Amino acid sequence: MEGPVMIKTEKVLHLNSSKGRKVRVVREHYVREQVSCGSSLCQADCRNDGKVLSGDVTHCVVPDVGVVRDFLEILEFRELQGIVLTQTAYQTVQHTRGRRQYNRLRALLKDPRHDCVLFANEFQQYCYCPRDKGESQDKWHTRNVYNAAVWYYNHLAGLQPVVMITEDSDAISEFSALNSGVYVISTKEYLLSFWPDLQAAHDLYNSIAQTLQERESEGVEKVYTEHLPAEVLEAGIKSGRYIQGILSVNKHQAQLEAFVRYEGSASKNTELNSDVLINGAKHHNRAVHGDVVVIELLPRNEWKGRTMALTEGQGEEQPLEDTQSQPMPSGRVVGILQRNWRDYVVTFPPLEEVQSQSRNSQKILVIPWDYRIPKIRISTQQAEALQDRRVIVRLDSWESTSVYPTGHCVRVLGKAGELETEIQTILVENCIHVPTFSEAQLREMPVNTEENPWQMDTSEVSSRRDLRDTHLVFSIDPKGCEDVDDTLSVRTLPGGKRLELGVHIADVTYFVREGSLTDLEARSRATTCYLADRRYDMLPAVLSADLCSLLGGVDRYAMSVLWELDAETLDVCTVWYGRTLIRSSYQLHYELAQSLLNGEEIEVPELSRLKGSQRDQKLAELLQGLETLTRVARHLRAQRDKGGALELEGVEVRAQLDEEKNITALVPKQPLEVHETVAECMIYANHWVARKIQESFPHQALLRHHPPPKQEFFNHLIGCAKARGFSIDTRSNRALADSLERAVDPQDPLVNKLMRMMATQAMSNALYFSTGACPEEQYYHYGLALDRYTHFTSPIRRYADVLVHRLLMAAIQLEEEGSLSKPFASNKELEELAQHINNKNRAAQHAQKQSTELFQCLYFRDKDTHTDERCVADAVIYAVRTNGFLAFVPQYGLKGAVYLKNREGQVVSVDGDGRCEWKAGILQRYPDRISTCTSTGTHIFDLFDHVTVRISVEPSRCHADSLCLELISNKPHCAVQPESLPAGRGRSELVQEVVRWAEEASIQAEEERGRKSKLSREEKQFRQSRTPSLYVLLQEISELALLDLSVCQIRNTEEQICTASS
Repeated sequence: MEGPVMIKTEKVLHLNSSKGRKVRVVREHYVREQVSCGSSLCQADCRNDGKVLSGDVTHCVVPDVGVVRDFLEILEFRELQGIVLTQTAYQTVQHTRGRRQYNRLRALLKDPRHDCVLFANEFQQYCYCPRDKGESQDKWHTRNVYNAAVWYYNHLAGLQPVVMITEDSDAISEFSALNSGVYVISTKEYLLSFWPDLQAAHDLYNSIAQTLQERESEGVEKVYTEHLPAEVLEAGIKSGRYIQGILSVNKHQAQLEAFVRYEGSASKNTELNSDVLINGAKHHNRAVHGDVVVIELLPRNEWKGRTMALTEGQGEEQPLEDTQSQPMPSGRVVGILQRNWRDYVVTFPPLEEVQSQSRNSQKILVIPWDYRIPKIRISTQQAEALQDRRVIVRLDSWESTSVYPTGHCVRVLGKAGELETEIQTILVENCIHVPTFSEAQLREMPVNTEENPWQMDTSEVSSRRDLRDTHLVFSIDPKGCEDVDDTLSVRTLPGGKRLELGVHIADVTYFVREGSLTDLEARSRATTCYLADRRYDMLPAVLSADLCSLLGGVDRYAMSVLWELDAETLDVCTVWYGRTLIRSSYQLHYELAQSLLNGEEIEVPELSRLKGSQRDQKLAELLQGLETLTRVARHLRAQRDKGGALELEGVEVRAQLDEEKNITALVPKQPLEVHETVAECMIYANHWVARKIQESFPHQALLRHHPPPKQEFFNHLIGCAKARGFSIDTRSNRALADSLERAVDPQDPLVNKLMRMMATQAMSNALYFSTGACPEEQYYHYGLALDRYTHFTSPIRRYADVLVHRLLMAAIQLEEEGSLSKPFASNKELEELAQHINNKNRAAQHAQKQSTELFQCLYFRDKDTHTDERCVADAVIYAVRTNGFLAFVPQYGLKGAVYLKNREGQVVSVDGDGRCEWKAGILQRYPDRISTCTSTGTHIFDLFDHVTVRISVEPSRCHADSLCLELISNKPHCAVQPESLPAGRGRSELVQEVVRWAEEASIQAEEERGRKSKLSREEKQFRQSRTPSLYVLLQEISELALLDLSVCQIRNTEEQICTASS
């Protein structure tokens, strides 16, 4: 059988070379008749592999090159369906636009949630048009796209009209009347005709169109130096003259200070053992926070030091020399390898400033919510109407002739200051997109209702190991926990010489098939996102809170790891991995389990209906299981301690729930041993699963490593410990752990806790990786002291665990059958996915931190700081600066700056009773203390001193509000003893009070408008106080400035140890 006929022709291209020059290229070009059309209405039996367009749309849309290039954001609306992207437009974007837009276009085509396909029109014999002599490239491209639209209409036998959208008015005039089934209209006309109610698309179009019309330089005079060509940058990096890295801007000195992290192989300069300082906007040279830049070191006599003074917000002026550290390597940006621009939330300047700016132009300088981002120049006619709104803006360009970058408005979030607007701001700023699950995704989910209860599949039951009648399975979680994703079992095997330890995890992968819409959505989210008052689940609730929750007394599918241990030495004899059926007998909470271990008389709910000997027998079995589990966990912890495992603490709190299971209080508490028991079992399972998948797939297993921290990161910890007479050895994890164990002040337990927090902040990030992307010596997990580690135990909330479950099943199949039924992801694909998950985890942590700070500010905002006792608290000094110190407030778990010198140059004076006031004087800073000297005498503030501070809120119109700490006494705050305070003086109380305030404000506003108030669907679905979860208060110590720790954290000791994205 003959193959398809190929016809040879020539194609003339005008490309940009790597040196930035225009190059004319003539290439052989082959066309054929058979090319996939990508439509379900195909009448010619095309071979349509992959995505196909839906057949129930009213029309097809074929955007021309200019629309794809300039209005791609509009094509990304999921409401727009039946989009045919031509090869002409695709390749033009690839060759003329940056990598960022090209990747967005590729992602649009790959995402099955978007109804769009790629049509290779330039390979289709009857579509392709050779370029006419003298014809401009733009005209040629437009003609090719129109021919593709006509061919598509005819190919579908006229079953669907085709709409070509273009911004070329000449093309509209020329082509609109040529074919009755192909309509050629402008983008604006298309939106007005077909999507009149899609206001967001209309607003976005107007914003982009106005920006394109007014895109011009501010002048011909260059403000910044031009970036060097790509080949010069590459050569300079290879030779060691230049350094490549990611620009990180100091949010407290955004106009002055940025840093580039030195990456060893990027330079041959042996002096560089720390960050490189980029000082001043001139040396930033149009680089934006997060960009991949290339820098050149400045001469040593031009090196500067980093600012050591406390700053109130964004610094605008050069700090004085005596407020800087010792000079450090300094450089300037000479080129940008990759722009990592994202959506930015901005606020318009005050009305009088808007009127002044727009007097001769519609261009306005808007102020980003993120201090690290420069002002952005946009074109809009709605500046006055958007005065009090938060608006999303995207950057378009930053020319060397412009002081500020240029951008355009995307959409309005809402009124600044309102709770929902501020929450949405946090999500946008962290690139977190969490729409409600679509109907198509929910259709993939099993049904479990009273009318139609879910039942296990008989064939699935027969293929699993059934533990329901042979194993005593139980869970141990916080009170009120509903999403139980792990259970435990332990028993003595016949003969008494061996024990069997079991960890049983929810089998999420049974319900979430690889490549399904639910799987793609979970992959995109990568993690459940927990904010202060709500959560955004990775999986639909029917799984996360029901069928994948290992509740007591119900049959559930599980993935299990079972170890047979020597009963005396607890050495591992054998290990088994596989799918199981379990029925948890007891759903215990931590306090109940600990009380049983302590021998206390306490009621176990599952035994409440039993009496006499039957109850005593069941209780004895449960107690024996708990005691054996505790013994095993102690052994496991001891083994890790020998290897140098770290124990880094935070301020631990216990969540109190009311009858409706709302969190009503966070009460400080001491950790229970049972917390460590559960944590050790989870760590053990993660470790053994890591070993299994790495042995089976040496080059494509998903593991998690924690590199040793850089020694210079411990300098602050070492200095603080020295101030109290302690010596910290950081040469290894074992030495560090031993040093921290000895650094205890019997008079003040907070000293050791703070030092452990400092050690945590010095840690590097624990990250996921594919084993083929790292040498084996880099697999090690520094914090846990394990040679292999992964995440297996929380697939409900982490997509990494879902991948690991699939890898484990593949490893089991490979062992049993000798081959795989289908190949797993390659090393490259898995590494890309690992980086995506790392980024999403980091974003979720930052959002969690910012939402907590938001609620703290809202809580304190309306309180009278001089009369409300809740605004006065004890604080501990943990760092000194040139004009004050940093303090930690244990009562609220927050940190902040305390100034000892005000704007007028006065310093804090302390009277005989410890009260503080401002007087003329001087400050003197030492490594471990800072002193004030006034006419009344000298007072010294030492590291770890307790002082009394007043908490207030510093409002900001354009940025997030912030908390301020004002020193009111140099003595500890003891006016109100902790035990006399109402229960729950912590984060949960802040959240609930602010939520009540927001709801009351909403109700009042609705009543004023004469309408009945209703909570939004999002509030009802995601309000955290409505749906408490095991991981509600999960916080990463080093990532969170607040540093308070919930019971949930204790369940995963790694989260206390690493500055990890988890």
